[in-house]
Amino acid sequence: MQKNLLSLFSGLVFGLGVSLSGMTNPNTVIHFLDVTGDWDVSLVFVLCSAVLTTVIGFRWVLRQAQPVCDTQFHLPSKHTLDRKLIIGSVIFGVGWGLAGYCPGAAIAALATLNSEVYVFVIAMLLGLYLSKKLS
Repeated sequence: MQKNLLSLFSGLVFGLGVSLSGMTNPNTVIHFLDVTGDWDVSLVFVLCSAVLTTVIGFRWVLRQAQPVCDTQFHLPSKHTLDRKLIIGSVIFGVGWGLAGYCPGAAIAALATLNSEVYVFVIAMLLGLYLSKKLS
């Protein structure tokens, strides 16, 4: 129960941050990616604050004996770039640039009741399903 409540709280805080930063608005993201045109620099501050929070947070969290709701940390074991990671990153970047949504922002944007978001999330879930079936 504690783990579920903590997950819900974390998701709500994340969704609120994504919404307040404008990342649920695809136009904000597309203008951020358009560095040679109508560039919107505001997301640079969002990304820098996310990196800073992660750097500080990971250093503090990994000093703990164990996570709050588990017996051990589950960290990535791979430290190399492989073909699947690179292809997935390219697909993510192209999708983000074309649609203006990344998965987290799209989930948060479901609350806007915008039909485009629902189409994006359905396509995203279908892509996840197909990638599991094909690998």
